[in-house]
Amino acid sequence: MTMTARLIPRCFRHLGASFLTVPVSATCRRIMPEQYWSSVPFAGVHMSAVCHQTDLSPAAEQPYFRPPERTKVEELIESAQSVEELLQIPCGQKTTGNQAASVLIRVCSPKLGQKLDSQNITEDERFQRLLNTIDSQISVVWNGNLISLLRSLLMIRLDAKNPVLRSIENEVHWRLRRLSFKNLTSLVDYYTSFAQSDQQKVLLSDIIKHVELRWAEITDAKTVALLVMKVGHLSNALMDKLEDKSLELAEYFTPDDTRKVMLALAMQNRRSVPLLRALSYHFMQKHFDLKTGVLIDMAFAYGKLNFQQTQVFQRLASELLPRVPELSPLDVMRCTKSFAYLKWLNLPLFEALAQYVHEHCDKMTEVQLCNIIMAFARLNYQPATGEAFFAKIHNKFNSALLEMEPFLLVDLVWSLCILQQVNPFYLRHVLEPHFYQRITEGTQPQKEENYKLKLVHINATAQLECSDYSGPFLPSQCLDTWISGARKKPSPLSGAVCEALQSALGDQTKYRCGVDTLYGWVIDGEVLMDSESKPFALQQYTALHLLKPEGTMPLPPGAKRLALIAREYPNYMSRSRDLLGRFAMARRHLQAAGFLVVDVPYYDWLELKSEWQKVAYLKDKMSKAIAEEMAQ
Repeated sequence: MTMTARLIPRCFRHLGASFLTVPVSATCRRIMPEQYWSSVPFAGVHMSAVCHQTDLSPAAEQPYFRPPERTKVEELIESAQSVEELLQIPCGQKTTGNQAASVLIRVCSPKLGQKLDSQNITEDERFQRLLNTIDSQISVVWNGNLISLLRSLLMIRLDAKNPVLRSIENEVHWRLRRLSFKNLTSLVDYYTSFAQSDQQKVLLSDIIKHVELRWAEITDAKTVALLVMKVGHLSNALMDKLEDKSLELAEYFTPDDTRKVMLALAMQNRRSVPLLRALSYHFMQKHFDLKTGVLIDMAFAYGKLNFQQTQVFQRLASELLPRVPELSPLDVMRCTKSFAYLKWLNLPLFEALAQYVHEHCDKMTEVQLCNIIMAFARLNYQPATGEAFFAKIHNKFNSALLEMEPFLLVDLVWSLCILQQVNPFYLRHVLEPHFYQRITEGTQPQKEENYKLKLVHINATAQLECSDYSGPFLPSQCLDTWISGARKKPSPLSGAVCEALQSALGDQTKYRCGVDTLYGWVIDGEVLMDSESKPFALQQYTALHLLKPEGTMPLPPGAKRLALIAREYPNYMSRSRDLLGRFAMARRHLQAAGFLVVDVPYYDWLELKSEWQKVAYLKDKMSKAIAEEMAQ
């Protein structure tokens, strides 16, 4: 140990002396910058040895960094106030590739406050000279300048086949591994919108791969929000990782970041419940001044994803209410549609929206008004102004009805049927053969099936609720074909109701299940009750509501025809037991057709555990319906 202790100081002295034989300024400083010299192994030993064996001045012992001197060209670029001044710089000064890139970035920048004529600029000889300078020195252009230059050239719509643009894209492609993640994110921000040619699509694909490989370098909420919005839809694997990062950084999201992530999830139909819960929680914890667009976009995203969050909805509605008078017609339409998606009827907000429409109806387009009426119909909302509101709406549509797009017109008339505001003028227009043939003879079968069913509902309204309408009506062959084509598989609740009805009545002649009606609505269970509330066989009695009528005998005096309807969760408004518009219309139609409607809501049915409870529940519901009818 003693010999080791003596040996080590001697070794250090010899090492120090050996370092002195090679001047730092001559060799070592060429190898690495001075600011990193202190990190070299034994640097402390070397300096100690210098202090003991040499008389170097203190200035020589300290590292010295001299910032690069600003050139005249760089000063001219920064001081230029117009495009013309910038393009003149290379004419009087020799410019490097980096300087030429800086000139072009400023030329294409909107910050100069001039409206740039892209075609004239790209044809300018001085512009071409700058491009050639960059092309000849492309390998030494700094990464930041290269990324900004590519963006600038794309922004002015330089031809994708331009050789210099392709050279820049190739250089970016080669440097992808060496780009900082910030540069890579900047590239993602704009390149996804401009990649059109095959070469550009290949570059975009590799950019996404590099982001996917380096996703762990994401450290801030703004970056993850940007990537989710820009490239999340292009790679499922990347989107999975971005969702994890979003969950980790949700606490630091600004309202705009939250909006971007929510919209990206909505557009991709990615219902990530943990992430949505985290975003909702942190959104409610922060009290920022929220922009109107953020509020409406978030309402849309929640509705599109069918994610219920009552506290968030209440905040969105309360924030929007005082701003309604200042909104544009487009914003009013978007706001109304967004809350209709949510199935959330906030009466003060909708009263304010209806008042806005009533006052500014003349300034709104037919499409905007159609969308607002459709939103009101979805929520079965009747404005407080009532007849005055719809009088203005009808006046607006009277002159535009003939020019309206057919599918949009069917949506409008169907919505007015829900709101009980339709008149013979609308009905006659959409039920004429030459009109509905345009709807049913297209090339979009799935869309057509939906609109055929809406036409059946409109036809039912004309038959059951408009006594002053004399025709035309849909022919029976259309009703039979369209209703049969729209038949869907019974829901689990509907099947359970049918099984309980079978157990309650026993005899199959005393009930029907899954009954398709001429009105486009399906009855989950049909029962006939005599005057003493006892079921009896129904096949021999007339049933005009069927697609193929059967039986010839009229119902005996005092008999009641009951329609059992299974009410699923989607039939109701959010956090409410009020039916949505189309289901309220279905109830009215069946009642007008002579049925006693017996609702079997999901929230009651789920509490029934045993078979006998379900049977007893149905019997009780039917008895109460008859008793209420008799009391009236």
